[in-house]
Parts: sequence; C-alpha cells; structure tokens
Amino acid sequence: MSTNVDVEQLQTTKSEKLLAVVLTVFLLIGGVWSYQQIDDEVRHELPLRNPAAAEQVVLQERRQAQSRAWRAEDRVRQRRGSLELRREAYRTALDANEPAGALRARYLRANAAFEQAVRERDAARRALVRAQERARPVQQRLAADRDDRMRRQEVVIFAIRLAAAAVFLLVSYWLLTRLRDRASRYLPTAAAAVAFSTIFAFVVAVDYLTDFFNPFDLGLLFLSLLGVASTLAAFWVLQRYLRRRLPLRRVRRGECPYCGFPIRDNERCEGCGREVAGSCARCNSRRRVGTPFCGACGAA
Repeated sequence: MSTNVDVEQLQTTKSEKLLAVVLTVFLLIGGVWSYQQIDDEVRHELPLRNPAAAEQVVLQERRQAQSRAWRAEDRVRQRRGSLELRREAYRTALDANEPAGALRARYLRANAAFEQAVRERDAARRALVRAQERARPVQQRLAADRDDRMRRQEVVIFAIRLAAAAVFLLVSYWLLTRLRDRASRYLPTAAAAVAFSTIFAFVVAVDYLTDFFNPFDLGLLFLSLLGVASTLAAFWVLQRYLRRRLPLRRVRRGECPYCGFPIRDNERCEGCGREVAGSCARCNSRRRVGTPFCGACGAA
C-alpha cells in the first residue's frame, strides 16, 4: 500500500542531506568541465588567422634582418675586444723600446677587421630598418585582426556560458516545483540542482566582473535580473503550494485553519471567530474545516 505524504511535513534525514551535498559537488565538477570546455570549443571553432604567404615572407625577412643585425653587433663587440688587446700590446712594446713590428701588423689587422665589422653592422641596421618598415603594416593588420577575433571569441564564450547559466537556473527551478507538486521524496536532489545552478551563475558573474565590454556588462545585468526573477517566481510558486497545504497542516496540529490559533472542541475559533467545524455534505456528520476527507463516510 502506498501513502501520499506531504513533503513539507517530513524532515529531511541527514543521509538525504549528505547525498544532496555530494550530488551538488559532482554537479559542480561537471559544471567546471563544461565551463572550460565551452572556452576550448569556441577557440577551436573560431581560431586566430594565420599570416598569408605574402605576409609570412615579409615577416620572415624581418626576422632574418633582425638575426643578421644581432650577429653583426656581436662581431663588433668581439672585434673591439681583440683590437683593444692588440693595441695595448703594441703600446706596451713601444713604451719598452722593444721590437714591435709583428705587434704593429697584428694591431693593423685587428683595426681593419673592426672597421669591417662596423660597416657590416651599419649595413645590417639599415637592412633591418627597411625590413621593419615593410613589416610594420603587416604586423598592425595582423594585430588588429587578432584583437577582433579574440574579442569575438570572448563574446561567443560569454554568451554560451550565460545561456548555460540561464538554462541551469530555469531547469533547476522547474525541477524543484515539479518534485514539490508531486510530493516526491527526491526533493533534495532538486535543491542540489538549484544550489549548483546558483553557484554556476555566480561564477559566470564573477569571472566577467572586471571586463569592460558592453555585451558583458549587459549580460551580467541580464543574468542578475534572470536569477532574481526566477527566484521570485519559485518563491511565488512555493507560497501558492504552502497556501494549499497550510490549512491541512494547521488542522493536523489542532489549530485554526485560518489563523493558526489553538482550538479545542469548539465550533468557532477563539482567535479569529470563524467557523472551524461544519457538516459533511454527504452524511451530515460533524467535520473539521480544512480536512480533505470526512471522518465518518470518507467523502472528499
């Protein structure tokens, strides 16, 4: 035999509360995965543009010119160091009145090598300047396109996450109302869904709180208004449910179904004066107001 129970009258057990918390945790794990997966999928479907063949050639020329300029700078430093050593050795020999013919030749060769390195460095610098001038518009175009695509990615990611948060909120509130109306003992699972959807919506709001894009700002406002409206709607549905159940709950506790004042075996309530006992429409037996069935004949 099955018994219909009023879930508002039954206290949730510790085991049910624990399982509801565990369910919330696992829902959050799935939510975290979904949150990141949205980012990965959008960036995969809307990738950044790679440079075209002509653009790659220009950028490669700039990199090669930069590399040649760095090597030329390094050669100048090396040749300068060698020149200074040869010059000091030559001067030392002259000051000591020692034979310095070989040292002088080494010094002259070092000086010629240094001057050649300086000329190569200057040429590499000029080539780098020309390569940078050719690459500058390409870099600017690529940077603008990258910023535009990244902005588009962020907007799409935010829109999907916002839609997911809205769906989670609506589904969880619908599930809460559905299970409550059916007087289901699985009501704690709906509470876990509501907790998960609320946390997910909060994470979306906090994650984009410091962004300065208008779509995000409006989206946060929309998410806030949606959450408030959904919560108020769920509260309204709950109040309607409680209004239907409240008289029966008061009658069970021996209270007036209208005001909740304790009553005895009276015909009228001592708190509000309203009639709390009447006659059954079928058998005319005495019947308390608010009871779903007659105690004598069982009529509804």
